Amino acid sequence: MKFSPDGKLAYVASDANGEFQQLAVVELQSMRFQWLSTDIPWNVTDIEISPEIDGKYTVAFTINENGASGLYLLFVGRNEKTGGMMFYRAIQKVTLPLGIVDSLKFSPNGLHLGFTLSRPDAPSDVYSLALDFYDGPKAEGEDKPKDGPKVTRWTYSEVGGLNPDRFRIPERIEFASFDGKKIPAYYFKPPTAAKDKPVPVVINIHGGPESQYRPYFSSLDLFFLNEMGYAVIRPNVRGSAGYGKSYLLLDNAEKREDSVKDIGALLDWIARQPELDKTRIAVMGGSYGGYMVLGSLVNFSDRLKAGIDIVGIASFTTFLQNTSEYRRDLRRAEYGDERDPKMQAVFDKINPTNNAEKIKSALMVAHGKNDPRVPFSEAVQIVEKVKKNGQPVWTVYAENEGHGFSKKVNRDYLYAAMTLFLQQQFK
Repeated sequence: MKFSPDGKLAYVASDANGEFQQLAVVELQSMRFQWLSTDIPWNVTDIEISPEIDGKYTVAFTINENGASGLYLLFVGRNEKTGGMMFYRAIQKVTLPLGIVDSLKFSPNGLHLGFTLSRPDAPSDVYSLALDFYDGPKAEGEDKPKDGPKVTRWTYSEVGGLNPDRFRIPERIEFASFDGKKIPAYYFKPPTAAKDKPVPVVINIHGGPESQYRPYFSSLDLFFLNEMGYAVIRPNVRGSAGYGKSYLLLDNAEKREDSVKDIGALLDWIARQPELDKTRIAVMGGSYGGYMVLGSLVNFSDRLKAGIDIVGIASFTTFLQNTSEYRRDLRRAEYGDERDPKMQAVFDKINPTNNAEKIKSALMVAHGKNDPRVPFSEAVQIVEKVKKNGQPVWTVYAENEGHGFSKKVNRDYLYAAMTLFLQQQFK
């Protein structure tokens, strides 16, 4: 929420009007409410307001459009007849490269807007746009914009001597799942991919589960693409944030495995792409994404070469019993309550630890021994069970890590181990 320069209006983002967080303005004295972005079917993620200059100011806001940021401008001025404020121009979208906008900030004179932009092909850098392209209406109702805002990039972040020309932008794709639901994803295709030389695929599944893959700069994705020659697919399966309230709830409680079925549908999509090798596919993910890895291996082991489970859930029952007490009930609201016999029956059916004999693919499990969220015992129990199946099981256990690998020396070791693991499974 942000207030107008005179303090009489509040600009807010709310989903009270539908599926998405939309921009609205509230006149504080009368509490009159007006929706402003109903034509934009995505979540508003940030709002910033310029100083008022000569009776005019600008509202800038960002939206999460299928993971990527959209930047919009709304121009506000004084109504000479009533003395109140009027929106004197339709909302305008700023043209930007694919990426994530953050840290909106207006200059003191209100004529420039600064922000950061993280792109799949460039780390986070500082940009600005000039707002002098539009000087307001010449008369009430008249709208004569110039060419549009000029965007300037001010910084070029260090990339460790790498060649930025090799950094790649993903393609946004959709595939139909088992129930016809369209599942969005980002597809990074390596330059070596071709019909006569199909490449291996790494499916990287986000955690949360109410999270979302967004197109940011990822050195790991670029390493897989450029150095290993792997395609990378980042799906936002049902239950992901950013696609409306209904989509967010599609995997709750007893519907948990529906999100795993989305991965099965993605495997079908991969099989239809001639440049991708359907016989060399690996899944990886962390936290809830680790459960998705194990669930995928349980259900689609005959179609997957390998899985990399990083700090993942192996049993919802033991996870809910052993996760830190402060977050236990919050997680039960998402996953279901193991104390309810009906819900426990669902867990008995879907827990990877109860289905470990179905996992025939190679498995790597990485976990920090001090993890307060997903206890280290989750890793231990799935490793013990899958080892009995006879296929390769690799482990990377860190004595001094918690929920994730945050220390550089540990992260470097993990990435090196992952690389060797995938090389061996894809050969």
